Amino acid sequence: MTEPEYTPQTTVQPTLSDLLTIEPSASIFYSYARELEMSSMLSKQDSKLTLFVPTNKAVMALARKPHQGPEQPIEVEISDEEFHNRAKKHVERWVSAHIVPEYPLSLDGNNHPTLLDGKSISFKPISKVSGHGAEWSRVTLDNGAKIVGKKEGLNGDLYLIDGTISLD
Repeated sequence: MTEPEYTPQTTVQPTLSDLLTIEPSASIFYSYARELEMSSMLSKQDSKLTLFVPTNKAVMALARKPHQGPEQPIEVEISDEEFHNRAKKHVERWVSAHIVPEYPLSLDGNNHPTLLDGKSISFKPISKVSGHGAEWSRVTLDNGAKIVGKKEGLNGDLYLIDGTISLD
């Protein structure tokens, strides 16, 4: 009896995780996302997600970086372990706010819940732009961030944005 010939599993499209790996302008977001358990869903073929990924420039422009969380009125000394736990929680909230568990996603005015409980995002048409170009180029996110690029993955869409999703 002969052994069946080995055929590697291949896919036509890269996963969202693959796209983040090769997108240089998304490296900061991906380095935050990789630290989290939820990052495994970015490579699962059965996950259907829409990511709104801030460019590195948008993350660098933040007054407080995602791991720092909101400013605390009183500085309290905490242990390294507590600092690490808080930072991880802040990063998880921030990354979750940029992921919509829906694909494909209509970029209409409707609210789309993100993975962060209680946080939704919506889109507004750019009034100066008529019906030319891709749908994503004719809208802004509700916080005014513009979509500057789109990549399609096997398990969802990745939109590069020139701002970040507010946690408020």
